[in-house]
Amino acid sequence: MAARERLICASADLLDGGDGVRFEVLRHGERQAAFAVRYFGKVYAYLNRCAHVPIELDWQPGRFFDLTGHYLICSSHGAHYDVRGGRCEMGPCKGARLQAVEVFERDGSVFVCEHEDGANGRPEVCM
Repeated sequence: MAARERLICASADLLDGGDGVRFEVLRHGERQAAFAVRYFGKVYAYLNRCAHVPIELDWQPGRFFDLTGHYLICSSHGAHYDVRGGRCEMGPCKGARLQAVEVFERDGSVFVCEHEDGANGRPEVCM
């Protein structure tokens, strides 16, 4: 699989426990909604789709954290997800996971790594 990187936002746009940045990612030949957030200095990204019901998580664009700033929360039914692995810790989908999206930071910017189908089926690494 060929890999290519695409700019999502400036690193400064993501504050710890603050609003996330929405973007789209190519998955299985289709554009899908995704988001990136910062938690304890690291950027995490997931498809913007609850593990319980396939709806977007944010209650307002970019609002993914609960009031404590420690869990991602589904606006529809209140499922709480661990930011570091996307695992549902509380709610109807307990134990299920959000689908991670590969992102990285370089030179003050955040990039998504998109993989395209290739002949050998082996992933190449962005960066």
